[in-house]
Amino acid sequence: MSTVSVNVTIENPQKRLALFGAADRNLRMLREVFAVGVVAREGELRLSGATEQVDKAATVIDKLQRKLRRQDSLSAEDISLAFRDTQHAADMEKEGAIDVYSRGHVVRAKTAGQQLYIDAIFNNDLTFCVGPAGSGKTYLAVAAAASMLKQGKVRKLVLARPAVEAGERLGFLPGDLQQKVNPSLRPLFDALHDMIDVEQVKRFMLNDVIEVIPLAFMRGRTLNEAAIILDEAQNTTVGQKLMFLARLGNDSKMSDTGDPSQVDLEENQRSGLIDALDRLKGIKNIGMVRLEKTDIVRHRLVQNIVHAYEGEQPTL
Repeated sequence: MSTVSVNVTIENPQKRLALFGAADRNLRMLREVFAVGVVAREGELRLSGATEQVDKAATVIDKLQRKLRRQDSLSAEDISLAFRDTQHAADMEKEGAIDVYSRGHVVRAKTAGQQLYIDAIFNNDLTFCVGPAGSGKTYLAVAAAASMLKQGKVRKLVLARPAVEAGERLGFLPGDLQQKVNPSLRPLFDALHDMIDVEQVKRFMLNDVIEVIPLAFMRGRTLNEAAIILDEAQNTTVGQKLMFLARLGNDSKMSDTGDPSQVDLEENQRSGLIDALDRLKGIKNIGMVRLEKTDIVRHRLVQNIVHAYEGEQPTL
């Protein structure tokens, strides 16, 4: 079993007592629950032991410090939840599952490509995913975001789409702005409702924990501690893509998904997604995943339909 030592910075020395607990109670719990060494020195906690256990202990400290950014003390429930949620998330990860809000509902990769995609989301600050319809690009990004929100890794979900749909423009649709944007955003709501109970989604939206918005509404913002998803990203222009990527703030995760074969922009406009994949290749902390037709997990006919439209022999 591999061992490791990790130094975790104490963000606010003035809240050191709250973080450590009375008579260092919280640090003793870390030692006992995860069987790790814990030493406090010069504004840092040094954690040592088996790699997996040290990772869990560091995650608990991170959860507690996030709490202390917004409050001056930690309740017994805060501490208990930090330990419990960390252990539960680790157990789910071992099983290859993503833990979301809906009771009894977990999301798992169904193909090797999907597993690579999930790993990329959790291991990078920005992840691009391209692939055909039905391969899970948006669904898995929303599942990962819901899991991060549940675990306290982010405080907010922002889901966006460009306002270009299959050659139609919003101006051709009847109704006011809210009625106009709802059709294009419907796929994001569908995925959300699979992960989080409908009433909980409503509460989160009312409290600004979840935003589902057209891409244009993101201009000028910086999104900290957020999971940010752009769907149908092939329909962004190069300028829109730069605007979106520049929204990434501290402690945030961004997923950018699309199908380069389904660009609905004017012929003289270059897709911002295709452009970004070329420009940003090889930059650290940016993941790029390409899903294939073999990753399509909708109705079994969808894979054959995609093959047929591309002039390929359908699978039997």
